Amino acid sequence: MSNPILDISENKDNGVTKLIIKEGSEDGPAEGDKVFVHYVGTLLDGKQFDSSRERGTPFEFTLGKGEVIKGWDIAVKTMKKGELALITCKSDYAYGKAGSPPSIPADATLQFEIELLDFKPEDISPNKDGGILKSVLEKGEGYNTPNEGALVKIHIKGRCQDTIFQDEDLEITLDDSGMVVEGIEYALKKMKKGEKSRLTISSIYAYGKAGYPKYNIPSNSKLIYEIILNDFEKAKESWEMDLSEKLEQSSFLKDKGGKFFKDGKYKKALSCYKKINDYLQYEPDAKDEQLEKLNKLKEAANNNLAMCYLKLGDHNKCIEFCDKVLETDPKSEKAYFRKGMSHTVLTNYDDAISCFQKVLEIDPNNKAAQNQIAISKQQKKLQLQKEKQLYAKIFDKMAQMPPIESNRNAFPKSGETFEDFGDEGMMESEEENNPTTEESNEIQKEPIVT
Repeated sequence: MSNPILDISENKDNGVTKLIIKEGSEDGPAEGDKVFVHYVGTLLDGKQFDSSRERGTPFEFTLGKGEVIKGWDIAVKTMKKGELALITCKSDYAYGKAGSPPSIPADATLQFEIELLDFKPEDISPNKDGGILKSVLEKGEGYNTPNEGALVKIHIKGRCQDTIFQDEDLEITLDDSGMVVEGIEYALKKMKKGEKSRLTISSIYAYGKAGYPKYNIPSNSKLIYEIILNDFEKAKESWEMDLSEKLEQSSFLKDKGGKFFKDGKYKKALSCYKKINDYLQYEPDAKDEQLEKLNKLKEAANNNLAMCYLKLGDHNKCIEFCDKVLETDPKSEKAYFRKGMSHTVLTNYDDAISCFQKVLEIDPNNKAAQNQIAISKQQKKLQLQKEKQLYAKIFDKMAQMPPIESNRNAFPKSGETFEDFGDEGMMESEEENNPTTEESNEIQKEPIVT
């Protein structure tokens, strides 16, 4: 029995119809997915006007973004991977009354044999590493999306492999709740009210190596979620607040950042402290108690930013924020100590020792600084020993080179130029005068702390 011709047009006006020639075997794409198809386009009289098969290269486009004629966006969204179908599009869903000369006449109805080869969800991860993939199953309304700190109401359905581990309504504050994984919080900021989306989230944006025993989620598990954003209330932006509100919100963020830091969520803590600086960056009218509170909050934010960057291994950023603290508080033990730790890791041992000595000038009894000075001196000594060994090898090689006298004939004779003579024999290769890669790596592999 042959398959029926289906009216898949939005208004059920037979503007777009589909006849399935070969059934697909898997799920189909959603709006925002990158789709890959082969197609052959013909007029109703059978005349072919285009074919990806003849070119030998599949055609790709982003579904639902208006990159193709309207009939294609409608039709391909109804297909499954591997499906082959005959799609008929009336002119209103194709090139309209104008057509597309010279191949497509005015007001032409078109037929396409389309095969859906593959599809890939939209990558919305911050680093475009494929860690958060999003497919829009049902469009939302309007243009607004939740911001950081927004109160959102969602329905969440989570699946790990073939097991549904979560299916419930939640009300959460973005970047604050800890009730959902990082990938969901990131995705919610890109969703509209009423939108339903499917998210594929890798372990680095979910439960990571630890997994989540409560839901029986193993280590390094990829998760699939269906999220409906039922409603949300945006948090106030900085420009919508007066100074009192900014100070209150900054105090809240400082406490929240501290909690994230204690839980080892350094990136979330970083976000809180950055927001404090955003709130308090330009407040020229602050006076008296408000000014004092503002300065304390900014100094705490910069000190904590330095600590977060130290934990995350971004030592140049750590030094940058320590310097900001020291601009306003030249006697900050924490800033000097953290700056010294970063210089130690960067093998800037003289700078590290200088920082730890500054700590001892402020507090002569700081044993941690005393220990770090000893460690830095020891590592500097080891570094110098390595350098001496390296240069000794270089000098040994140089000593084995032929004496300069043996190369006298390499120089031009009277009346000759270097252009006439050529430069062969003028100097040894640069490799002989530089440490080998292996030797250089020996220095870099030297441990920082014993």
